[in-house]
Amino acid sequence: MTENNEARLRKIRRVLISVSDKTGIVDFARELKSFDVTIISTGGTAKTLRDAGIEVVDVSDVTGSPEMMDGRVKTLHPKIHGGLLGLRDNKEHQAEMLEQGIEPIDMVVINLYPFEETIAREGVTLEEAIEQVDIGGPAMIRSAAKNFEDVAVVTSIDMYDEIIDELRRRGGSLSQKSRLQLATFAFQSTFLYDMNVSSYLLPISFPVPLKEELDDTSKLSDSISLFFDKRADLRYGENPHQTAALYEIDNGEEQPVKGVTQAELLSGKEMSFNNYVDADAAWQLVCDFEELTCSIIKHTNPAGAALGPSTLEAYRRALATDPVSAFGGIVAFNRNVDADTASAVTEIFVEVIIAPSYDEDALNILRTKKNLRVLRASEAETDRPLEYKQISGGMLVQTSDQHKLKRKDLTIVTKRAPSEAEVSALLFAWTVAKHTKSNAIIYARDGQTVGVGAGQMSRVDSVKLGAMRAQLPIAGSVMASDAFFPFRDGIDEAASHGITAVIQPGGSMRDAEVIAAADEHDLAMVFTGVRHFKH
Repeated sequence: MTENNEARLRKIRRVLISVSDKTGIVDFARELKSFDVTIISTGGTAKTLRDAGIEVVDVSDVTGSPEMMDGRVKTLHPKIHGGLLGLRDNKEHQAEMLEQGIEPIDMVVINLYPFEETIAREGVTLEEAIEQVDIGGPAMIRSAAKNFEDVAVVTSIDMYDEIIDELRRRGGSLSQKSRLQLATFAFQSTFLYDMNVSSYLLPISFPVPLKEELDDTSKLSDSISLFFDKRADLRYGENPHQTAALYEIDNGEEQPVKGVTQAELLSGKEMSFNNYVDADAAWQLVCDFEELTCSIIKHTNPAGAALGPSTLEAYRRALATDPVSAFGGIVAFNRNVDADTASAVTEIFVEVIIAPSYDEDALNILRTKKNLRVLRASEAETDRPLEYKQISGGMLVQTSDQHKLKRKDLTIVTKRAPSEAEVSALLFAWTVAKHTKSNAIIYARDGQTVGVGAGQMSRVDSVKLGAMRAQLPIAGSVMASDAFFPFRDGIDEAASHGITAVIQPGGSMRDAEVIAAADEHDLAMVFTGVRHFKH
């Protein structure tokens, strides 16, 4: 629809203003008054305008009904919605409006109750959140937007100046094109508002079930709507011939996930597409540990990971796993980074370092490497209820893998039980395997990765690859497998390198053969009953 003549202009004579965010509203209303506009207003907005010396008419004087129920009912009245919805060129509408004493309203200026800001507060209750669900505001917005041929609807303080400019240019009128654009934005704003409310209520009314409770797909929503806000254009995608940008999910959650997307770039070049992917993998791995942890990621797989009494020691232990693959990798810590650690990290080429905080002298050291991207993530958090993976023509959605294995969850299936030291090493290796591409094999000891086999088509090949690439002695280490061993060959191969214990989900048709192989090699083996495939 295009504007082609002056008849499509609409004179603004009566304006209803009801805003929660009163930023700029006094100046806007004063400008409207210069066009001899009658302003109708409600509650706090009317008081704000009167205090500024601007004459307003109360909604209750228009409707003939007082505001009721703590302001919950004030604009839901035929003299308001009739004034918005009545078609100016429809004789029947005009006759009915005259008969009912309904005067047309040419513009509504509304921003809604601060629901999103309310639920972002720590400790907010459900009752407090629900009280900030706006009813009259969205109803008036939708009425005005539906009748954009005759009514303008203003839903953002950012629109005020542009609207006043057009009113000046057009003698107090707005064009149909402008009214349509305002209506489009208005429908989007109410849609996003409703999404914020529903996204807040969804995990309360339908909490994400535990794995053992998730017995059918009906427990996931029949439809999902996602909104993304662009944070940055990237230089290119996975390859230089692909374009890319970084978007942040805007789904109105009470406590939005904080991670790599929201991380602050403190120094270095702009992040690339691949930097973000790898940094996210590194960050998620360290955030899965309560202990001080360092991970070094290359192409989304761990080149090394380790616990340590300090960030420096954890880094050195992680680096020792595979110093060659660490070159050009991503380094992540779940604790503050000090100067000694920063100095050690800068001894090799690293693409990105990410941590929750840095000492100032550490930052000064890291900034000497102009190509090193230094990210500060606001908090260590991996609690994401749902995960999304795009495929051609659609999207796969699943509950995220938040399973954390405890000692009590282990089932010993071999004649020899693991020692306490072996159990600790097995739990560490198991968590690292969770963040490694399938088929995943992790060799580890004493909170340190020894070898990593990732992404192979055959599990026994991952066993061989992890041993082949190991720079540290495998003998005396333990082994984690993200899924069951389909044959005993993986156990035989690992035993030949001197491992002492194995952790795996179990569940193979040949579990008995695999357990027998472990017993033959005097290995301790535990089953978890949980699989950690990562594709």
